[in-house]
Amino acid sequence: MEKVLLYTMDGCPFCERAKALLKQRGVPFEEKRVDLDNDAEWDRLYKLSGMKTMPQIFAGEKLVGGYTELAALDVKDKLVSLK
Repeated sequence: MEKVLLYTMDGCPFCERAKALLKQRGVPFEEKRVDLDNDAEWDRLYKLSGMKTMPQIFAGEKLVGGYTELAALDVKDKLVSLK
């Protein structure tokens, strides 16, 4: 499966939930923190995802979504599709 990339920011409870869920299901991921004042990175991510919130989760080049979408995928297949 494609590498899971998790964009997060400090103080984000949904980012922490996403990391915990991925770890619980044994899905390896790489975390990239984005600072609030890093406008260039926020702009780049917005162009990729259309999202202005964190976390932003990608499997390879494909957008999984945020925590809500990750949790829905977990209900559907226990995140097997990300392994």
